[in-house]
Amino acid sequence: MCPPPLPPPARTRVPFLTTGLVLASLSAVLLVLVSVRWPPLMSLDTTVAEALHRRAVTEPTLVHANRVLTDWVWDPWTMRVLTAVVVIALWWRGSRLLAGWIAATSLLATLVQQGLKAAVGRERPQWLDPVDSAHYAAFPSGHVMTAAVTCGLLLWLLRLHDAQPALWWGSAVVALVSVAGVAFTRVYLGVHWLSDVVGGVLLGGTVVTLSVAGHTAYTRRFRRQACDGGSLL
Repeated sequence: MCPPPLPPPARTRVPFLTTGLVLASLSAVLLVLVSVRWPPLMSLDTTVAEALHRRAVTEPTLVHANRVLTDWVWDPWTMRVLTAVVVIALWWRGSRLLAGWIAATSLLATLVQQGLKAAVGRERPQWLDPVDSAHYAAFPSGHVMTAAVTCGLLLWLLRLHDAQPALWWGSAVVALVSVAGVAFTRVYLGVHWLSDVVGGVLLGGTVVTLSVAGHTAYTRRFRRQACDGGSLL
C-alpha cells in the first residue's frame, strides 16, 4: 500500500516551472541584446566598467582583496568541489537519484555557459592599465553563473530536507552575498561587463529552477508509478 504524498510545507510552495520560464525569457532577451550590441546596453556597460576601473587603479588593497575572493573563495572550481562533496555525501547516504540530479544539473550549467561563450564570442573589457586578466569570451560570466547554480542547488537541498528556518535564511544570506559579491568582483577587476554578470545570474537561476521543476515532476510520476505497480523504465 502506498501512503498519500504529504503536502510540502508552505514555505516550499514555489512555482519553479513558472519562475524558470520567466528567467529563461529574460536570459534570451539579454542574449539577443548583447549579440546585436544594442547601443543603450553597450553604453551602460562601458559607463559602469570605466567608473569602476578608475577606482580600482587607485585602490591596490581592495584589488588584492577582490582577487582573493574571485580566485579562491568564489572561484568556479571552489564551487565545483563543493558540489562534488555534496553529491558524494548524498550518494553515500543512499540518495542516488538526487545525487545524480545535482551532478547533472551542475554539468548542464557548465555546458550551457561554455556553449554560449563560444556562440556569442564577446570580447572582455580592454585596459591600458589592467588590474587583473581573464581569458576566453565574456558572456556570460562563468564565475557568476557557477556560483548562482551552486548556491541555488544547495538552498534547494536545504528545503528538501526541511531545514530549520534560521539555517535556511542564514544560508540564503550567504548565497546572496556570494553571488552578488562575485558579480561585483568580476566587474570591479575589469574582466567582465555588467551585462555579463547579469546574464550569469539569469542563466544560473534558469538552470536551477527548471532543474528543480523537472525533479519535482519526475519524483511525483515515480511515486504514482510505484503505487500503481508500474515502471518508469
